Amino acid sequence: MSSSRPLTVLFAPDSFKGSLTSVEVARALSTGWARGRPDDRLVLAPLADGGEGTLVAIEASGGWESREAPVADPIGRPITARWLRSADGRTGVVEMAAASGLSRVAQADRDPIRATTYGTGQLILAALDQGITHLVLGIGGSATTDGGSGLIAALAGRPPSGALSEDGAPDLAALDPRLGGVDARIACDVTNPLLGERGAAATYGPQKGATPDQVVELDRRLGRWADALEAAAGRRERDTPGAGASGGLGFGLLAIRDHFRSLELVPGVELVMAETDLAGKLAGADLVVTGEGRIDAQTAFGKTALGVARRARAAAIPCLAVSGGVEPAGAEALAAEGAIAVPVVEAPQSVEAAMAAGTGPLERCGERIARLVGLGAGLA
Repeated sequence: MSSSRPLTVLFAPDSFKGSLTSVEVARALSTGWARGRPDDRLVLAPLADGGEGTLVAIEASGGWESREAPVADPIGRPITARWLRSADGRTGVVEMAAASGLSRVAQADRDPIRATTYGTGQLILAALDQGITHLVLGIGGSATTDGGSGLIAALAGRPPSGALSEDGAPDLAALDPRLGGVDARIACDVTNPLLGERGAAATYGPQKGATPDQVVELDRRLGRWADALEAAAGRRERDTPGAGASGGLGFGLLAIRDHFRSLELVPGVELVMAETDLAGKLAGADLVVTGEGRIDAQTAFGKTALGVARRARAAAIPCLAVSGGVEPAGAEALAAEGAIAVPVVEAPQSVEAAMAAGTGPLERCGERIARLVGLGAGLA
């Protein structure tokens, strides 16, 4: 890079969860950058990992129409949830968190035994009603541990009956026949099986409010549901990597995959990067700035910053990754891909204070990096 000419800088961050969306992060960083290097060309490409924030990131890439549908929230209350349709009408993007997400239920109302994915099934039906033939489904951030039973009930036209409350085999013949004309890609970043110590209930149940006794009960119910669904589907999926994703929704979808034209689990960040054409935007970039709320040991397991760093390295483009907190394990994982981790914080502070600080620290971080880039190029 050289300061003798304006640079094209691509901003491709994830959200800072609980604080700012990926769109807000990209805007803040670019606003600060423009103060430090006003002649540079700045391109915004906000991303997500397939969980909450996926709709916002994909919509920001352009060419999408926002749609709304009446659905049930995780505990059965009527709400309106959003999904996206491509301008050509072929592709629908559904974010599970929009209908069945933990953020949809106040902490005092969370009920891990009762919570159901029925509303996510309703969103898929709304997309089918609009004629989509390609489905992108982000399944992160769920409030549910129902093994996909609610979603399957909705797709079969059955009324909601509560999570895992039905005994006996589900009637898969009743599944909406339009699914047979749909290619589905499911954003899934975990490899957990459905049951046991690494299963959906044990691993993620406590995050959704489940007590130790409820975790045991949920695992038992999931086992009973797996027996019934696998018998009906004629295939065993409980141990397939990703079956435990989003409270077992991965299992439910895998079990009914034969009812789709095609269905596959795809790493979330890879799916979002494809839908937002990150490769095309990288083609003209001199520098990439990515980031996420924390860069830590989990960064090495396919989070957004690492995914972007890999793409940038393959394209021989320098990459910086900004974060509210940088731990050595995460920084090392990024360094292995040729990227440098940059902390946003300007002084020691609590996580709560950092999350409440708004966009100001990110703007100042963007400006600092821009001035350092200019200084470094000037000294080269």
